[in-house]
Amino acid sequence: MAARTPASESDAEAMVSAVLTASRLLVAVSARSLAAVEDALTLPQFRMLVVLDTRGALSLSQLAAELGVQPSTAMRMLDRLEAVHMVMRGHQPTDRRTSVISLTATGRRTVHEATEHRRSQIAGIVDAMPPGQRRHLIRALQAFTEAGGEPSVTDGTQRHVGW
Repeated sequence: MAARTPASESDAEAMVSAVLTASRLLVAVSARSLAAVEDALTLPQFRMLVVLDTRGALSLSQLAAELGVQPSTAMRMLDRLEAVHMVMRGHQPTDRRTSVISLTATGRRTVHEATEHRRSQIAGIVDAMPPGQRRHLIRALQAFTEAGGEPSVTDGTQRHVGW
């Protein structure tokens, strides 16, 4: 591994600042997109819906692990989402003792509509960029997400960009 120089540390800090600023924009776009569809949902609750949409029915412990939260936190989120008919609890077909959580049609529609709103807003931002910089952005974002271990939405592991 190469030693870091003051110039590379400065470059790294500039990159971190740029990514933090971009993440602030993306969170704002996500929040506006969600509010356009369902103003009572929080972003963490929406994330739960997205996980269920992309991964399918999961047990509470699987869902909590996917979200990186404690099962008790996932249970509280689940209770709220069940109350507004976004998710439902059922049983594993092969083991009736194991309950599973899945999306309802309302939950699935919410995920898809919010995603389309977000896609439209992001497209507008990208359209405002100079065309030559778009290619650089694609390469930089691909490298960034790869370094972070996030699967590409085009690699077949996810059906759509839900979160």
